[in-house]
Amino acid sequence: MSVELDVFVGNTTIMDKEVYQLWLNGHTVNDAVRVRMEGGVLEECEASAEVLLSDTMDQFRTFQMCERLLHNPAKLANQLLFQIPPDRQAMLIERYYAFDDAFAREVLGKKLSKGTKKDLDDISAKTGIMLKSCRRQFDNFKRVFKVVEELKGPLVENIRQHFLLSDTLARDYAAIVFFASNRFETGKRKLQYLTFQDFAFCAGQLINNWTLGSMDNLAEDMDVDLDKEFLQGLKDLKILITDKDLLDQHKSLVCTALRGKTKVFNEMEANFKNLSRGLVNIAAKLTNTKDVRDFFIDLVEKFIEPCRADRWSPVEMALYLTHYTNSAHILDTFRYQAVWNRYMGVIKSCILRMYHD
Repeated sequence: MSVELDVFVGNTTIMDKEVYQLWLNGHTVNDAVRVRMEGGVLEECEASAEVLLSDTMDQFRTFQMCERLLHNPAKLANQLLFQIPPDRQAMLIERYYAFDDAFAREVLGKKLSKGTKKDLDDISAKTGIMLKSCRRQFDNFKRVFKVVEELKGPLVENIRQHFLLSDTLARDYAAIVFFASNRFETGKRKLQYLTFQDFAFCAGQLINNWTLGSMDNLAEDMDVDLDKEFLQGLKDLKILITDKDLLDQHKSLVCTALRGKTKVFNEMEANFKNLSRGLVNIAAKLTNTKDVRDFFIDLVEKFIEPCRADRWSPVEMALYLTHYTNSAHILDTFRYQAVWNRYMGVIKSCILRMYHD
């Protein structure tokens, strides 16, 4: 009776980037072999189908053995089982924690719990991303969230240091953690046109300007919790809409600056008070947890949709918001300039990012 064994002896662990990606994407060994064959790897290497199958199985096995180390990337550099050069380690970590924007968009703002994990079948069907890959991405989100939610210090830096990720990927994870912590509403129909990167950009603005950490480097839970003192101070901005003289003066200054510079001037003038009320009321309600959750839906309903209905271009939107913000500095009795700048800086950036079809 003869027994066939495939034996591989070596020092540096062989890891093909394309095979690794197939494994990350959730392919079976047989699927991966088929994809590699269709890519012409047999002709390139002058190998047989049996050798290709053996190579693919061997690499999949190696990736599975490495996976537990990838859950805590710092361990990968200190282990002795696999001889992996530093540049290859960095590639393994970055790709393992990379995620599909379409998947992130589906879970953004949801609780990273078993309840959401049960929805992964539906998300897989909707996005076309294999279920195995959806599970990996969800578990990574959950893992990063659990590690950093207890840490003090800047959120992006904590993620980068603990998971050895690139700055870009760490910022995307910071957005996911921030949205999961504050449970922002992202699923409503009116928000469906917004991409994950739209929300990630806005998260960066909020983290850098409205959290405790954006003002106080010694604060705890720095970049996850919104600055409650700042949110309380936003109520003072209501004077811009409750004081009729101030409201009229603000409108006059903005319209004087805009006259002759835009095709939609008449619409801007006619809607000024409603638009201003919309933005100031959003500010005044942010002490309420539910209103924080509805922040993006409020921006769309109270500002973006009315402007879109009047066919403002993005350039006209930027022009309006610039003059709307700056004109408040000239108002005689308006005393809340610092809070106004901190609020409108973020609002302007978010609206301009969100103002697209």
